[in-house]
Amino acid sequence: MTPQSEDFSAWYNELVVRAQLVDRGPVRGTMVIRPYGYRIWELLQADLDRRIKEAGHDNACFPVFIPESYLRREAEHVEGFSPELAVVTHAGGKELEEPLVVRPTSETVIGEYMAKWIDSHRDLPLLLNQWANVVRWELRPRMFLRTTEFLWQEGHTAHIDEADAMRETMWALDTYAAVARELAAMPVVAGEKTAGERFAGAVRTYTIEGMMRDGRALQAGTSHYLGTNFAKAFEIQYQDEEGRLQYAHTTSWGMSTRMIGGVIMTHGDDSGLVLPPRLAPYQVVIVPIGRKEQGEATTAEARRLGAAIKAMGIRVHVDDNRPQLSPGFKFNDWEMRGVPVRLEIGPRDLADGVATLARRLPTVEGQGKETVPLERVPEVLPQILADFQAFLLARAEKFRDDHTRAVDSWDDFGAQVSGGWALAFHCGRTECEDDIKADTAATPRCIPAEGPAEEGVCVKCGRPSPYGKRIIFGKAY
Repeated sequence: MTPQSEDFSAWYNELVVRAQLVDRGPVRGTMVIRPYGYRIWELLQADLDRRIKEAGHDNACFPVFIPESYLRREAEHVEGFSPELAVVTHAGGKELEEPLVVRPTSETVIGEYMAKWIDSHRDLPLLLNQWANVVRWELRPRMFLRTTEFLWQEGHTAHIDEADAMRETMWALDTYAAVARELAAMPVVAGEKTAGERFAGAVRTYTIEGMMRDGRALQAGTSHYLGTNFAKAFEIQYQDEEGRLQYAHTTSWGMSTRMIGGVIMTHGDDSGLVLPPRLAPYQVVIVPIGRKEQGEATTAEARRLGAAIKAMGIRVHVDDNRPQLSPGFKFNDWEMRGVPVRLEIGPRDLADGVATLARRLPTVEGQGKETVPLERVPEVLPQILADFQAFLLARAEKFRDDHTRAVDSWDDFGAQVSGGWALAFHCGRTECEDDIKADTAATPRCIPAEGPAEEGVCVKCGRPSPYGKRIIFGKAY
């Protein structure tokens, strides 16, 4: 593959296809998620869905077609999404009376039904979640990161007041940060978006931002406090305890298959994928080595060992159905596909009662292949996988910190965002953000929730910063 240092974008585009994660769809900007890639999504989905349900949310399913008039009820929302909309004007052999928008997000259609389902303060909070596909017409598509159609979950909730809605907004943000760190080993920074970067129609938008191995930022999940904007547009009202009609306060939040792209770019190297064990379709692959009678013996042992490992709750695969391929090809193939641990069993290993264990990356300097007694393999693997997961998180955190720097001059700003993140003061004006982006291609990623209180002047225009802390700027996907 093209080395990362030569062309990171080419490396990524080649890898997602060669690792059998995706294939290009028949329509520009669409993707076919292959089983290996979809399994990563299923693992993330299962964990996130569990967290969502444990917090009291219910899954529902809303239509993919939305009347165009629904979007027009919230002016800022339709203006923000109009360049990305796919619109159906003909169906059933004739022109439709009203065009239908293919779902780009579901605030409008879910708002319509919240208004039907909510009457009293006793109906609140209403906590809904949907796992769905959405369509946004991307001008510059890239597999997983920006595709015309992608998969996600979108939470939509209604509350009595701002305080309760804000608790929900921050719960979603904290949940996304935990999923990113604990499953994807991505050390994200959580914070609030500036006014110029807010979700269309939101009062406040929060994000988790991860740094990829080329120094760029990836927005990996967002949570929005919508205030009463959508409630007023869709008449989402309830009777309070005194019988007065009040508008509900609503939220929305989402995480998508973009996270798979984040995993690839946070951990991958010139040899291919590096998958965190908690999201790896196969955490361990066993490769039996040998021909004829020797091959039959090592294959039988590999299958026995695989069953013992599976009984430990570890996802394991025995590569015993590709006899036409050499062991060396298989080793490289599984390395490229990011499997955390590979076990090799050859005739000599079998005679010695051991398996040769190879990690995708050494967690300790100088650590290469090692031999492990066959009977001990199942018991040592859980700790090896846990150590590898922790190693990837620590490595990514160090990379991010090494490529993040506070800057106060415009010259230093431009140099820093060319390959990392700049911590800089900002005036908060959208026009200034536009000027910064035009000059450097960098945007304000977030006002970090954590960080020292500081006062200063905008790195671009010199006006006072209203935030009381530095903002993260970087080039982004």
